[in-house]
Amino acid sequence: MSTIIRRGREADLPQVLALIQELAEYERAPQEVTNTLADMQRDGFGPDSIFKFFVAEQEAGGIVGIALYYTAYSTWKGRMLFLEDLVVAEATRGTGVGKRLFDAVVAEARHTGANRMKWQVLNWNEPAIGFYKRVGANLDPEWLNGNLTAEQLQAYGGEVVR
Repeated sequence: MSTIIRRGREADLPQVLALIQELAEYERAPQEVTNTLADMQRDGFGPDSIFKFFVAEQEAGGIVGIALYYTAYSTWKGRMLFLEDLVVAEATRGTGVGKRLFDAVVAEARHTGANRMKWQVLNWNEPAIGFYKRVGANLDPEWLNGNLTAEQLQAYGGEVVR
C-alpha cells in the first residue's frame, strides 16, 4: 500500500487527534490528553498559529502517522525546530513511515534556516531510541525537562510584567 507524506491540513485534525490519543495510550498516560479539536484548530490554523505538521497518508487507511513541530529559539543557536511528536499508528510501525516523516521535518528545518532540531524521547521507549540512534541523533542525558502544569501556572505567585 502506497503512503504519501504531505503537509497537514485543518481537515486532518480529527485523525491527528486520534493518533495523539493513541500515542498517549502507548505512553501509559491517556488521561493526560486535554487538547481538543477546537484547540488544535485555533493553534494550528488560527490567526496566531503556533504549530505545523506533516502527515503520512495511505489511500485506503487514511492518516497513519504525523510529525508535529513548531519553531523555537535558542539563545545560543538561534532559530530551531522542535519536533513535538512523531507518531505512527501501531499497525504501520516498522514500515519506514516514521523515517519518512522525520526526513520531512529535517527538510523543513533546513528550508527554514534552523540551526538545530530538537525533540524528546521517553527513556523506556527503546524502539524510538533505537530509531534516533540509527539516524545519527545525539541523545543528551544531561538535561532535565522542566514543566509547570496549567494549575501551577495559575497558582504561580511571581511578578507580573506587562
